Amino acid sequence: MELSKDNKKEVTAMNDKLIGILGGMGPEATAHFYFKLIKATPSKTDQDHFRVIMDSNSKIPDRTSAIFGNGENPVPALIETAKTLECAKVDVACIPCITAHYFIDEIQESINFPILNALRELDIYIKANYPDIKNIGILATSGTLKTGLFNKYLSDYNLIYPNDDIQTNKVMQAIYSPQYGIKSGVIEGKPIDMLVETGEILIKNGAQILIAGCTEIGLVLNSSHFDIPLIDPMDVVIEAIVKNKC
Repeated sequence: MELSKDNKKEVTAMNDKLIGILGGMGPEATAHFYFKLIKATPSKTDQDHFRVIMDSNSKIPDRTSAIFGNGENPVPALIETAKTLECAKVDVACIPCITAHYFIDEIQESINFPILNALRELDIYIKANYPDIKNIGILATSGTLKTGLFNKYLSDYNLIYPNDDIQTNKVMQAIYSPQYGIKSGVIEGKPIDMLVETGEILIKNGAQILIAGCTEIGLVLNSSHFDIPLIDPMDVVIEAIVKNKC
């Protein structure tokens, strides 16, 4: 069904905001986020879409290494990248990297536009859509788990994590392995199998929903892999943008 002229104007008006993407962590996850934003935006013409400014800065130091004290502080590069978006006069921005949210307050203090906090949006989304849920399984990097980000923003829930052995040898290897990790460009086969196996363990331990708490995980997993819902916080951020909540 074709939109009327008035409805087309309404859709375009809703999408007048200039959206910034502070990306590059990693590049494919950033591109995947942008593609999902395009697909989620109601549109009949090019002009119905958001104008988007994206800085896919793959030179930002690894966040997990920094959190564990084994790598360069990524904050200066994150702020520099945010400043690029500021110069472009974006209205609001998002960060397609959950681990980078550990540094979100430092970034926000250095710029004059709001950054959507994916974890805060996730808490709102779960409360609205899964009000009876009590147990949530988390698939994320070890850096993210160490920061306690999910405990901070999902404090009303019982969070279920992989044990140390599974976290190190399944989740982190699925993401970072030079031979078969998602960050190495492998998006089928072994890394998916390892993450699905971990998710099934979390379900066996009582998880009622699962969170894809790393953009690389959201790149390869979806709800079809499990018998319970899998929520990607980046999808929640995209919904907030598209529904003009930000």
